[in-house]
Amino acid sequence: MSKVGIIMGSKSDLPVMQDAIDILKGFDIEVEVDIVSAHRTPDKLFDYGKNAHTRGIKVIVAGAGGAAHLPGMVASLSPLPVIGVPVKSSNSIDGWDSVLSILQMPGGVPVATVALNGAKNAGILAAQILGSADQCVLDKIILYKEGLKAKVIDSAKGL
Repeated sequence: MSKVGIIMGSKSDLPVMQDAIDILKGFDIEVEVDIVSAHRTPDKLFDYGKNAHTRGIKVIVAGAGGAAHLPGMVASLSPLPVIGVPVKSSNSIDGWDSVLSILQMPGGVPVATVALNGAKNAGILAAQILGSADQCVLDKIILYKEGLKAKVIDSAKGL
């Protein structure tokens, strides 16, 4: 089964990253969750980036705050698609430092970037990537989107 690797720079990022974990589990997608600090555990970062694909991981979701080097560094090492989640951390400059650190990658090292604290969308995007090659996942995404549509229609009825 395809897995999504969810990594974050520190445990303090978990409340944000939990949204990606929850949405992926809701789609019955296996997740592997770990803390991999670009600055405090560089050897672990290198090992993770170079070897995640050998463990069956198909997409990496990487959340980081502050200087937010984790998503870009993992993308530089891995052949897998990487989705970056900028996290507004306690030492952040309103989150803009994280957003720009992840968004402004050099040519050749793409990182798909979601909104500040947008881990839910990162999880959905990871599922959509998997769904492009897995009909079962695709069917779940279609149902999910139909559910979103139904909620809007239902809420409009009460106006």
